[in-house]
Amino acid sequence: MRYLMRRRRRDERGDVPGWVLITVMTAGLVAGLWAIAGSQLGSMLRDALASVTG
Repeated sequence: MRYLMRRRRRDERGDVPGWVLITVMTAGLVAGLWAIAGSQLGSMLRDALASVTG
């Protein structure tokens, strides 16, 4: 019974290293895209906001 309780508690922790890896990889992709196309993305955002505000 104790074994099952310990195992259950351990299973509820989740996959923390996996989520950390996904978060770091996503941040890396965003930083890479921002470095490559930052000026174009900024221009697109300004144009979109200008068209909405008139």
